Amino acid sequence: MNLRPFVIAAGIAVAAMLGLAAWAWSQIPAGASVAVHWGIDGSADGFAPKEIALLILPGLGAALAALFAVLPRFEPRSANLARSGPAYVQVGVALMIVLGLIQLALVLAAVGRPLPMELVVGGTVGGMFVVVGNVLGKVRSNFVFGVRTPWTLASDLSWNKTHRLVGRLFVVLGLAMVAAAIVGDSALIVVLIGGIATILIVAFGYSYRVWKVDPDKQPIGRQPAP
Repeated sequence: MNLRPFVIAAGIAVAAMLGLAAWAWSQIPAGASVAVHWGIDGSADGFAPKEIALLILPGLGAALAALFAVLPRFEPRSANLARSGPAYVQVGVALMIVLGLIQLALVLAAVGRPLPMELVVGGTVGGMFVVVGNVLGKVRSNFVFGVRTPWTLASDLSWNKTHRLVGRLFVVLGLAMVAAAIVGDSALIVVLIGGIATILIVAFGYSYRVWKVDPDKQPIGRQPAP
């Protein structure tokens, strides 16, 4: 799998987040607290020292980038994951962009130029869901990336059909989150929780239903034959 595009994008994203932190560092007095959490009404309700607040997202980004780069080494179905490489990279890049945009909003809030956080978080996470939904149908059966129920892992038919359906649901959820973020914070929470719960129920139920009628299915817990 060619992870070079992801590694480059992740490096740029982490460097940009660190650059934002460095820019804000000198503008925030020593010992000052910085908002790191916002309630559903968009008001800050959680704070941390600037040393933690400004560096937590760059650190998280670096850790996630390392995890994305290392996970393929442990994949038993490496050929399938390699075929899913473009989708894997796109999802990783989308995640780095989300972290970068949230870091930008956090830094702007810290220096007195706040953005509406419900719009930032809802819009960016919703956009990431749209990206994920658009590529899920291209992901092949593996253990580290995708909708991994016992039945999708034991049936290629269940894997493929479930991913196509869940991909469409992710796109719908992402677009609904963007719209809800524009409408208001309460709507965003309802859409997010309701949407995730619906997708989980559909994924488990539908993947089992397809597995049950697949003549080529494997018993649960066994890897499909090559």
